[in-house]
Amino acid sequence: MAHLRSRDGDAQETTTVELFFDLVYVLAITQLSHLLITRLDWTSLWHMAFLLLIVWWAWIYTTWMVNWLDPESTPVRLLLVAVALASLLMSAALPEAFARHGFLFACAYVGLQVGRNLGGALLLRGRHPLGSTFARLLAWSAVAGVLWLAGGLLGGGQRILLWAPALIIELTAPLVWYWVPRGGRLTHVGQSVEGSHFAERCQGFIIIALGESIVLTGAGAGAARAGLTASVVAALATAFVQTAALWWLYFGEAAVHSRQQMRDSEDAVALARDAYTYLHLPIVAGIILSAVGADYLAADPGQTLDGAHAAITLAGPIVYLTGELLFRYRMIATSNPKRVAAIGVLLVMGVIATHVSAIVLGLLIAGVLTALSIWEYEPLRTRRREAGAP
Repeated sequence: MAHLRSRDGDAQETTTVELFFDLVYVLAITQLSHLLITRLDWTSLWHMAFLLLIVWWAWIYTTWMVNWLDPESTPVRLLLVAVALASLLMSAALPEAFARHGFLFACAYVGLQVGRNLGGALLLRGRHPLGSTFARLLAWSAVAGVLWLAGGLLGGGQRILLWAPALIIELTAPLVWYWVPRGGRLTHVGQSVEGSHFAERCQGFIIIALGESIVLTGAGAGAARAGLTASVVAALATAFVQTAALWWLYFGEAAVHSRQQMRDSEDAVALARDAYTYLHLPIVAGIILSAVGADYLAADPGQTLDGAHAAITLAGPIVYLTGELLFRYRMIATSNPKRVAAIGVLLVMGVIATHVSAIVLGLLIAGVLTALSIWEYEPLRTRRREAGAP
């Protein structure tokens, strides 16, 4: 059918227009990181967490859309470009979302959500069961949109009174399968997800977040007051090793098994909702916090971090590993004692975090993550060798 991706059994490829859309979210992740780099306090922390939920929700809903709709169709491509523009405006307004740019932020986000769902409903109206799915999405996003827009008109301190319920509506909708009066819950998704493509898209977002971490660290090292001294170069290398270890841990055995599970599962829709739509959030949050900690390290390797900065530096890998544990359990129903042990070591390191220099703390974190990567990889390599794999 026109505008729908083919379900001929072949794996769907990520198209260039999807990658173009993703570029906007490099800015979004950078903006979120700078909220904590510029000023670290409880207000900035919860602002970052709140806005991350919104940014992720905008991206993941669009990922659902392009898993169903064909980006090679001209109307779908134009819709995706329009959504990218709205995402750019939303990202630009992020630093002042709770201040002078609240209404612009709300307008961009509501335009993105409502516009995308309206576009899908109109393209498939009366021609495919998926059209009714988009109609339900539109109803929920429109109800939340009223609160987003009204909150954007309030003063910064009062904005949360309407934005918090709006976000609750957004987050609750998939859990209740987009219940509507007289229509009940969504009992089927007109076209099931193509699991391999969905997993690949989310893995691509992880690459975006990790890439932003490298850019942020490199920029921080270049802007260091002392210049690119030996200690700053060492800090840059340490931060890179941390990021490389995060990449290695995510794209290991669990990622491969998860893609296979998504491809072969008879309930890929529920897995896409639980493991990717919800449980990828702490993974992304952990990468952002790790990037912030790496920026502290690169800015002044010899400094001793205070309690708040040390806590953020350690929280990054802890939140990341916790998110991966939850994701792994939902996807393949197995735990990972090695990662639990690594989280325990990182928590114990909090005792000394404010008594050593930033570079020493960074080296310890990099050591734990690297050791965990090797610890997990050795059994995997042995199994591959026994199976005759390269």
